[in-house]
Amino acid sequence: MTWNLEPHLTTVDQNLPIGIFDSGVGGLTVYRALHERLPHEHFVYLGDTARVPYGTKSLATVERYAIENSRFLADHGVKMLVVACNTASALALPAIRNAVHVPVVGVIEPGARAAVSLAKGRPIAVIATEATVQSEAYKHAIREIDPIAVEVIERACPLFVSLVEEGWANSEVALSIAQHYLGDLGNAQIGALVLGCTHYPILRDVISSVIGKTVPLVDSGEATAVTVETILESRGLARRLHEDFARTRHLCDDLDHFYVTDAAQRFAKVAERFLGTAPAVLEAVEVWGHDELRTY
Repeated sequence: MTWNLEPHLTTVDQNLPIGIFDSGVGGLTVYRALHERLPHEHFVYLGDTARVPYGTKSLATVERYAIENSRFLADHGVKMLVVACNTASALALPAIRNAVHVPVVGVIEPGARAAVSLAKGRPIAVIATEATVQSEAYKHAIREIDPIAVEVIERACPLFVSLVEEGWANSEVALSIAQHYLGDLGNAQIGALVLGCTHYPILRDVISSVIGKTVPLVDSGEATAVTVETILESRGLARRLHEDFARTRHLCDDLDHFYVTDAAQRFAKVAERFLGTAPAVLEAVEVWGHDELRTY
């Protein structure tokens, strides 16, 4: 299996962290998946909270924001960059790879690969933001993996993001909206459903209750963590530490650094809801000027 990760690096410090960026807090589900899969690794997370959401922005705007975020993380010293945002992965990966000098991994190709494996020839559903659906990025990725794949059903579910961030993921309101968006999929005999936005794994139980609990849900963050692990091992970039250290690592500990471009206190509050703990080190920054503002 190969990945387009340009540029190819021959010498990289194994002890450097892995950079992750998202348009806001949703990428914390990817951070969690990476942390759980790779407990030896350190992470630097950037949430572009000043400019969220990306899902309603133009291609040119998403590319510009994504490049600025990527350069910020690259300048802070990372050995790999994970684009946790589905919209940026759909629209801006080539531009990101041209802008930075570290391997870049998006969330769409790993999610598509996992869906094809699980669906076994049955229809695949993808739920995502408007921009990701309009790009047909998952459909193209699925077709590349399996050219004769059966129907791919893509569905935008924009209100899901607000439900998650307001803490309504398990509410009757969330169930009602999920039924509105996805009720017809229960009769589509789909083989897998891709959670094509980083917020959506928080709604896993509600989504399953609507489409049927036997339908496998693909968390692109979990699939991406598997891909990142494979790439680190194949390139000799995996951090090597004693197993006891990995067991004592906790989410959001002071070895992991979190940046936001606005609303740090709200980010910390939502992060605690997502992860069960608030970030130990959280800084507000301007990614366009790389000016660090304040530690919270």
